[in-house]
Amino acid sequence: MNRTLVTIGSDPRTSPRPAEAIRIAAGAGSWKKTEISLLLRGPAGHALSEFADELVDEDNFNRYLPIIAEWGRPIYVGEDFEDMDVLRDSPWKYEVVSAAKIAQLYLEHDSFIQM
Repeated sequence: MNRTLVTIGSDPRTSPRPAEAIRIAAGAGSWKKTEISLLLRGPAGHALSEFADELVDEDNFNRYLPIIAEWGRPIYVGEDFEDMDVLRDSPWKYEVVSAAKIAQLYLEHDSFIQM
């Protein structure tokens, strides 16, 4: 099966792009034509915080992150996320990854969406 890596780098507290990327990832993965993996870089890690009401377009996070979580794969968070304390009580399964692991993720996927 084709594998797609969706990378989000903008801050979900100030930009609607992360919420839209989460919606797109959940929709594309639901088609079951590609296996979706999600990578959050830099401030995008805030998307996994416990309180989605602090994020732009919070409804997309509440509606679509559970779909992504059902796939059983971790959501990857780049080690460049500077506020790891925010994720302490995160309800989502995530894995903090190094730059080397991120490079490996790009090698393991066939397609990429960058938001």
